[in-house]
Amino acid sequence: MKIQSILVATDFSECSGVAFQAAAQLSQTFRAKIVLLHVISLKRVGVLTEYLEQELETLVPTLRERAHRHLSEFLNRWNPEGLEVESLVAVGAPFQEIAVIARDLAVDLVVLGGYGRAGHGPIEEVFFGSTAEKVVRLLPCPVLCVPLEEKKTGG
Repeated sequence: MKIQSILVATDFSECSGVAFQAAAQLSQTFRAKIVLLHVISLKRVGVLTEYLEQELETLVPTLRERAHRHLSEFLNRWNPEGLEVESLVAVGAPFQEIAVIARDLAVDLVVLGGYGRAGHGPIEEVFFGSTAEKVVRLLPCPVLCVPLEEKKTGG
């Protein structure tokens, strides 16, 4: 399998930072392009418009600008080697936007952070969040879910 482009979806969490670092290693190995995507949840924007009593058309540009700033901060933290990364911000249902953009860009691999569902038992812990599960079902390309390592305590 040849990997020329990798899409990494981020919610700016440590979990997605670890996923980005895994994608960066793969990018260096395969000399692949990385596209970093953040999706602003339209469902959450709807709640914000009601709470702030603002119109969607007024709020979305502000949220996009803020997301671009967060993408820059994310890359400053998680991309210390300064790999070239294309950054995108989309608005919609996260799993749908990730799938649509992955298809539109014809990426070879999608990398997502996975939180898991700790505490539910060994079978459930294999599965990741609902966004990742939906993305896996929608895409024909491979999806790599990178779990956040549990911090080990002494003892």
